[in-house]
Amino acid sequence: MKELSGAEWHVLESLWEGSPKIGSRIAADMAERKGWSRSTTLTMLRRMTEKKLISCDDSGKVKSYMPLVGREEAVKRETESFLNRVYNGSVSMLINGFVEKNKLSAEEIEELRQILDNAEGNDGN
Repeated sequence: MKELSGAEWHVLESLWEGSPKIGSRIAADMAERKGWSRSTTLTMLRRMTEKKLISCDDSGKVKSYMPLVGREEAVKRETESFLNRVYNGSVSMLINGFVEKNKLSAEEIEELRQILDNAEGNDGN
């Protein structure tokens, strides 16, 4: 799977919320969320089907679409791509950059500690 464009993310978000979904429902979602025209949405659906990001079932009266990529998989790949592109793969640079710009709550700091403790515990597995 290649990187997803912002537009592809929007369509997939609609499908991840519930699918299969007919084209007119996706078009209505995109019009409401992003102000897209029906033709823009249909073009995106066609392109995403060609790229095998979504499937199209046209066996009935209307076309219905389903995602072929899961949200979790897409998030992991996008996160890895972002980390490599922006921080040269360094998680510590990412966290340091974020912490320097944002004040973390006590709850967020504790969450980070738990994540790091879990990562350290999984070292030998």
